[in-house]
Amino acid sequence: MSNLTIQPFFWRPTNLFPEKRIVSKTYEGITSYTYGEFERRVRSLLGALNDQGLGPGDRIGTFGWNHHRHFETYFAAPLSGAQLHTINVMLGDDDVVHIVEDADDEILFVDPGEPFDRIERLWDDLPIEEVVVMADSVPDTGVDAITYDELIEETDPIVDAEFPDLEEEYSAGMCYTSGTTGRPKGVEYTQKMIYAHAMMVMSPAGLNIDETDVVMPVVPMFHVNSWEFPYAATMAGATQVYPGPSPDPADLLELIECEGVTMTAGVPTVWINLLEHVDEHGSDLSSLERIVVGGSAAPEGIMRRYEDEFDVTMEHAWGMTETMSIGSVSRPKSYMDDWDRSRKYEKRKKQGLLLPGLEMRVVDDDGDEVDWDGQSVGELWVRGPSVIEEYYNRPEANEEDFEGEWLKTGDIVCVDEDGYIEIVDRTNDVIKSGGEWISSIELENALMAHNDVVEAAVVGVPHERWQERPYACVVSADDSNPSEDELLAVLDDELDQPDWWFPDEIEKVESIPKTATGKFDKKALRDQIDVVLEDD
Repeated sequence: MSNLTIQPFFWRPTNLFPEKRIVSKTYEGITSYTYGEFERRVRSLLGALNDQGLGPGDRIGTFGWNHHRHFETYFAAPLSGAQLHTINVMLGDDDVVHIVEDADDEILFVDPGEPFDRIERLWDDLPIEEVVVMADSVPDTGVDAITYDELIEETDPIVDAEFPDLEEEYSAGMCYTSGTTGRPKGVEYTQKMIYAHAMMVMSPAGLNIDETDVVMPVVPMFHVNSWEFPYAATMAGATQVYPGPSPDPADLLELIECEGVTMTAGVPTVWINLLEHVDEHGSDLSSLERIVVGGSAAPEGIMRRYEDEFDVTMEHAWGMTETMSIGSVSRPKSYMDDWDRSRKYEKRKKQGLLLPGLEMRVVDDDGDEVDWDGQSVGELWVRGPSVIEEYYNRPEANEEDFEGEWLKTGDIVCVDEDGYIEIVDRTNDVIKSGGEWISSIELENALMAHNDVVEAAVVGVPHERWQERPYACVVSADDSNPSEDELLAVLDDELDQPDWWFPDEIEKVESIPKTATGKFDKKALRDQIDVVLEDD
């Protein structure tokens, strides 16, 4: 048996930190139990999977949110030698059917409520014979289903001698990309990849997680292994808090206050909404030390408020499904300690330094590497032990997105003299106007520097003369209505760019469509804008 598998991740907390707690909000309420009890439940689930003949070569699908039962599948499935396939509950019906068929899942672990209702509605289109409902009861249904607790209570915990022998190259995890530019693509992770990436994330150069932390991953467990928190925090022996289905700001605040959460993570919208809730209802964030932000950049004003008012540091991270989520983290280097605050924020606003084990290139349209001067831009290529080298069942995408061991990320970046990555745009989102490119991300960040702007998204729209022009949509804070002149003025203040960079139109909207992972859904936004322009 190789040691570069998930098995040591299970052994360490259950033997060295058996008294540490796992707290979970579920549809039934809040559950709290220890790593020692977690061990027994995982061993029972592992025995149940073995009894059903599930092991190497099989895929076990999940369709649920962040809670302890889902967390237990993260270990039992790969410990059996099978592959855990987490399916995004926010995807459309067609994508769910496509993903389950494409992955050829053998069994589905499904949350009650809306996720189960979706599976029941799609049942005749799914190649699935059995569903395990991750709750203590099963709805009245024609679907062949059993409750999670029944499944594990009917099985004796498996003993060490019965553990399957695991190989490093066994497929252990599977996620699909968000599919904003076409059908979602399957991404497979081996035992060794999960081991390597969790160690990278746990390390001081990553997120620096240790056993004193109380970690609450808000990023969904159906999204890229919840940014590796379930594995990295477990290996560290940290207390873990899972906020349950579709947590709102009140849910998150209650868990932070009651459980003494020190570290949490999610997309910027979550933390903007939490701050608005705090402004209205008050809070106690005294335990919270760090918020890890990914998906898009957090506005600097939000970062400063958390730091000034609550002594909470927001840390930007970058990653992709193809890199097993987190691939870089941004915090100032030690020799920058004496820098003034504004200068440090220039670093903290970027996507930061690569995690140990990864390498990168920044390549221009001619295939040449660009200088690390903070100005020259190119596409980010990465490689390393947590980076895939091909998609599952997608040969055409493999030819386009890989160059040997290098993954072409599709992110347009510049890298400064200190090695800090800054995402300038996505290759699909960069706006080409009159032969020159305009960064939608720079425009968005500048618009969100306005105190009354909560969210901003910018896309390119067709233009008869200039090919494309930027079109901005902004969501204003409650009881505010900044004028277009005010917003153009903030762009002029924030950006050292010519006027032709600025949007021809800035539309006020109630909300901006988002992908299932909380990012701006620019494909959907373009469709909405096309309708508006056609009506005009």
